[in-house]
Amino acid sequence: MGHRSRLHHDGRGQASIFVTVDHASTECVGIHAARPAIRFEVLEPLRQSVRTCSGAFAEGNASGLRLRHDHGSQFIADDFQREVAFLGIESSPVLVREPEGKGCVERFIRTLKGNLLWVRRFDTIEDLSLACTR
Repeated sequence: MGHRSRLHHDGRGQASIFVTVDHASTECVGIHAARPAIRFEVLEPLRQSVRTCSGAFAEGNASGLRLRHDHGSQFIADDFQREVAFLGIESSPVLVREPEGKGCVERFIRTLKGNLLWVRRFDTIEDLSLACTR
């Protein structure tokens, strides 16, 4: 699994897009757009991915999975780390200055930008969210 956020400018300012990508298949298993880039928003694609991979969202049902993430404040926040532990996921922060550790998710973000974010503008966060899930 991988997590990453990037900023996108919509009609009212910047929005963040958070994704979870399965490193084995490079499939996006969770995506969420939000105006604030806070720790509670970054949990949404994680929850989506757990439901996708495990069929339900419950304590320990994602054990055996590792979550690769950077050292962003959203990912090292206590609330985020507690939820990861609750699900049984091993937190696996990328080593500083070693971007290849999250290359899979970086490539997904680059493709998302090239195919959607750089070619369209969105009037609302809802429009952006809808476009990301299609």
